[in-house]
Amino acid sequence: MAQFKNSFFARNKYKINGLVLILPFIFLYQSLNPVFPDVWQKQTIGSFEIAPMPYNLKQPYLHGGHYTKDFFLIFSKGKVADIRQAYLNIGEQALPLAELEKHDEGILHGSQHGQEVHGIAPETLKPEHKVWLTIETWEGETFVTSWELVKELLPG
Repeated sequence: MAQFKNSFFARNKYKINGLVLILPFIFLYQSLNPVFPDVWQKQTIGSFEIAPMPYNLKQPYLHGGHYTKDFFLIFSKGKVADIRQAYLNIGEQALPLAELEKHDEGILHGSQHGQEVHGIAPETLKPEHKVWLTIETWEGETFVTSWELVKELLPG
């Protein structure tokens, strides 16, 4: 019994219990106050004005067998309901719409207030890569625009 009194747990049980009680409040505070990177420059594409924002500054991650990078797209002009389909990819050029339609990766989804996308990305981002957005309207018009990658997204 003398060994139990001198054990680490016996000496620190109140501190450990206090930590266990405090941790949920720390996690709650962090979840109620998220920190996101800055919104990128707005661009006009067709009748839409769109500004992308990455969810974080980390490299792309493996999602369903494909590398993806998550973005939130803020629509300040135009109606999201006018979009038949829209895709986002990262690379040296925009992927053709015919190729994008074959899979469900990179398709925009969300509400009238903003669209979320798991953009198709290479394993590692490079300075020559751009973020490409391809939009097709219900009238069959196709628009393509791009944004330069911010230096914070590039490795090293």
